[in-house]
Amino acid sequence: MDARPIGVFDSGLGGLTTVKKIIEILPEEDIIYLGDTGRVPYGSRSKETIIKYATQDAAFLAGYDIKAMIIACNTVCSTAFNILEQAYDIPVFEVVSAPAKAAALISKNRKIGVIGTTATILSGAYETALLEHIKDAYILSVPCPLFVPLAENGRTSEFDVAALSIAGDYLMPMIRSGIDTLIMGCTHYPLMRGVVSKVMGPGVTLIDSGAETAKFVAHELYAKNMLAPAQPDPEKNGTVRYFVTDSTDDFSQLASRFMESDVQGMVEQVTLE
Repeated sequence: MDARPIGVFDSGLGGLTTVKKIIEILPEEDIIYLGDTGRVPYGSRSKETIIKYATQDAAFLAGYDIKAMIIACNTVCSTAFNILEQAYDIPVFEVVSAPAKAAALISKNRKIGVIGTTATILSGAYETALLEHIKDAYILSVPCPLFVPLAENGRTSEFDVAALSIAGDYLMPMIRSGIDTLIMGCTHYPLMRGVVSKVMGPGVTLIDSGAETAKFVAHELYAKNMLAPAQPDPEKNGTVRYFVTDSTDDFSQLASRFMESDVQGMVEQVTLE
């Protein structure tokens, strides 16, 4: 057993998709969440800048004596995962392998789509992971850079005309290709699930990278006997501490809506530089 917290970081609030699922699966775990909202998005940055930001994010979390680290940012995973994994003697998890495996198992026609930030798509990380499971898979990857600012600004309703128009433009190649499974390869993108689902239609299964990663993390911590000890009071759950590098008010409003619980007053602003 290990009572230390789990650390999670992302460039913004997208990583909350992973946090929310961890809370559902492992309610007794304490979590430290860092959203680098002052420098979002990472997807359009250079490799050197992404590595710099990721190193600072990880160092911040490590300062809280975490037992495991989740890089809930596909851009960082495809650019700096190996660097961070080698830098720490705790389990470091990425958000590419688990959703790729899930998509490979679910797809019936072996036609799988991947959407992500420009950096994630250019890295080819999902293609590599998918081909490990389906050698002859047809994989279509499309960058959707405007999804992150849409999610960060709360433009996630399936009735939002602007969001639907942008999504329709991005996803038209996916529709024409006949994919039956779509990996949302950015932890921000599940916030856009309603929009993406409406555009793609009911015949396409959406894979949530954050949720699939949370399931994998839970399995690994159990296997390593690193889960938090059971609480005497079954109603007492673990705590979540939220840190951001920009306005706490904006983050609190969006996070409260997404987490379906009020986080007002629970968010602290920090400086990483």
